[in-house]
Amino acid sequence: MASADSLSPTPPLSQTLSRGLRVLELLTGESNGLSIAQISQRLEVHRSIAYRLIQTLEHHGLITKGADSRYALGAGLAVLARSVATDLQSTARPVLAELSDELQMTAFVVVEQADRCVTLLSVEPHAAGVVAQRPGTVHSVERGAPGLALLATTPTLAPEHAERADDVAQVRASGFAHSHDEVIPGMQSVAVPLTRHSGPQAALAVVYVASELDPTEIGNRLQAAAARIV
Repeated sequence: MASADSLSPTPPLSQTLSRGLRVLELLTGESNGLSIAQISQRLEVHRSIAYRLIQTLEHHGLITKGADSRYALGAGLAVLARSVATDLQSTARPVLAELSDELQMTAFVVVEQADRCVTLLSVEPHAAGVVAQRPGTVHSVERGAPGLALLATTPTLAPEHAERADDVAQVRASGFAHSHDEVIPGMQSVAVPLTRHSGPQAALAVVYVASELDPTEIGNRLQAAAARIV
């Protein structure tokens, strides 16, 4: 019989808090917001439960209701984000601005969080028709150039990521990752790992529809920019 010390029970989770955080995650990728009905459907909960979650998040300024009765992320999240990796944000912001205008692409920094690729900071060039990459955007580290760049920062690839082992090895060999249609249909991305001595694993990336530059040239420019982010 196993002793109490040998057991590793899963810590109890708050279902309500988990659902509230899930609402924020759902809204992250929705530029036009979501209705209560849509949130209820995606959470697979009754509309009344979704409404209570929304009211609580709205009360704290984390989401906001538009004139069309659709909900979007609120300014309260920006206040919370100010304390997240502040050193990385302050160092990266001017580099992203220069890189974005130079390449005429949206430049951004992602960090790794629980096997997810989270956009921490993004800068768009001063031109119309560019692709936006909103801070807070989340996707699996197994998808897209930014995710592969994050995986390449780890000394040993975890077994659950074995399917991307060849891609990660290529990133480590070339110094950059390139993807097409993996996160956003029709979009390409190039990313490079960021070397950091503390804090979460991070990567520098750009996203674009098309460019006269090939991915290798873009990767070289990203590597030069990454060397300025410490």
